[in-house]
Amino acid sequence: MADKSEYFENRPVTMNEHNNLLQIEEHMFQLQDVEKPNAFRNMFPYDEIPKIPFNDRVVPHNMPKEIWITDTTFRDGQQSRAPYSTEQIVKIYDYLHRLGGPNGMIRQSEFFLYSQKDRDAVYKCMERGYQFPEVTSWIRASKEDFKLVKEIGMKQTGILVSCSDYHIFLKLRMTRRQAMEHYLSVVRDCLEEGISVRCHLEDITRADIYGYVVPFCQELMKLSEQYKLPIVVRACDTMGYGVNYPGAVIPRSVQGIIYALHTHAGVPHKWIEWHGHNDFYKAVSNSTTAWLYGCSGINTSLFGIGERTGNTPLEAMVFEYAQLRGDLNGMDTTVITQLAEYYEKEIGYEIPPRTPFVGRNFNVTRAGIHADGLLKNEEIYNIFDTEKFLNRPVLCAVSNTSGLAGIAHWINTYYHLKEQDQLDKGCDLVRALKVWVDGEYAAGRVTVLTDEELTAQIRKTCTELAIPMPGEAAERLPDTGDREAGA
Repeated sequence: MADKSEYFENRPVTMNEHNNLLQIEEHMFQLQDVEKPNAFRNMFPYDEIPKIPFNDRVVPHNMPKEIWITDTTFRDGQQSRAPYSTEQIVKIYDYLHRLGGPNGMIRQSEFFLYSQKDRDAVYKCMERGYQFPEVTSWIRASKEDFKLVKEIGMKQTGILVSCSDYHIFLKLRMTRRQAMEHYLSVVRDCLEEGISVRCHLEDITRADIYGYVVPFCQELMKLSEQYKLPIVVRACDTMGYGVNYPGAVIPRSVQGIIYALHTHAGVPHKWIEWHGHNDFYKAVSNSTTAWLYGCSGINTSLFGIGERTGNTPLEAMVFEYAQLRGDLNGMDTTVITQLAEYYEKEIGYEIPPRTPFVGRNFNVTRAGIHADGLLKNEEIYNIFDTEKFLNRPVLCAVSNTSGLAGIAHWINTYYHLKEQDQLDKGCDLVRALKVWVDGEYAAGRVTVLTDEELTAQIRKTCTELAIPMPGEAAERLPDTGDREAGA
């Protein structure tokens, strides 16, 4: 203890490159090898709702110069649904490559290695030769699992390194020191083979940050320096307990965790990654917070599909990135719609209709007054140009509240009518369709009219009125006057 005391008394004074001020380290972060697990019962009383205490310690914003997205669709995303076929994995991987764009904004995609099907998918994706997303793996902290990584020839692998006492004491039946030494031995084995490591700090939002996580990560950084290989630290909010409220107490504070990893454990921004779960509806906001406070990588899955309530949705972070940075940095967001269509038509996965960006009702309005506004200018009720960024023009569902404007807008959008061919709410077809719609609901209907019902009725009405179908008038009639007459 004398040596430690002397070190603490003679702590070096260093220059902080961020604020250009001299600073002295206030704390020493040593492993606290406790006899009993710290369950943070003051915050996590199992027979009550978890609590969010505050101490009003606020850390500064510290967004890295570069931020990116990683993907776990084929790992965590397969833990809550039927496994993908090899062909489906390769197809989705191709889509992810296109979505990430030429700058590789989707940096990595991780895979299981345990079944022959998993390994076949890995081989086929690697054969694609894409720089991004890099194909990487996930294993348990086991020397047997590591053999699979070596056999396939992976350049990097993720390793599950549980860090809360819930896992260390109650699942692994180890002490903190035993767990740390075990994990470090597996990491060292990987580095000896020239394979870089990504340590998945499982259940970090219930872990002793300064009594275990920081000392462990300091040891990881020493190994990284020794072997001259990067070691990525993935902070896993396994149970979704993380919060982004200023002044909240660790381990629940997202910004507090990121600050500790970067400032106190010495992990560079580019080696910090956040993996969130949505148990308390906070996956997206927590992930964005991690970016803002010093984390470069955000781990996601397509449509948020993952364990229990799911992971951070990949498509959400694409648009979070654009809002924070001011552009998409080459990402092709139209691929998001193609992926959604592929999942529903080819995989048979039903996306909840109100899911942002990809749900059937995402940019569909039902209220008559909203439809009237959309007919005048779609910017009034559409969040951005969804046709440009997602190949999804804004729609008005037709119901008892749609009114003439809503019906006109639905026709113009559904049939992709150009401005000069669009119908207004005063034309004969729209008025006739409104009479039919009102009749449906007067008869007791309670559901929104389907596209199939509407197109069938439009065809019938056009035949009765002896007018062309929407979009056909411009092809059949020679001039503007005739088009107006036909409409």
